[in-house]
Amino acid sequence: MEPMFIEPEEFNQKLQAGEITASQVIDVREISEWNYYHLEQTVHIPMNTIPDKMGNLDEAEILYIICAHGMRSSAVCDYMVKHNFANVINVEGGMAAVAELRGFR
Repeated sequence: MEPMFIEPEEFNQKLQAGEITASQVIDVREISEWNYYHLEQTVHIPMNTIPDKMGNLDEAEILYIICAHGMRSSAVCDYMVKHNFANVINVEGGMAAVAELRGFR
């Protein structure tokens, strides 16, 4: 099974409409990136801690994985799919694209 992806515009619209809850969004950036800008109430799990923290996540829940530009989140999605997470979605363009849509530069 291949991980799915979502365009930043659709992700932002669904998040703002309440179709995606903040607890479904996993931010895999490093702490310095998170401290600079992050979406409220999202879950911060840096990429290098994903193997240890996956046990705290629901394999059946739809999870949106986001990083800075979409590369790390893509790798995390691939890893999670290989470990029985069937509903992981990579946010294309990452936080850079989402932040720009929200007017943050």
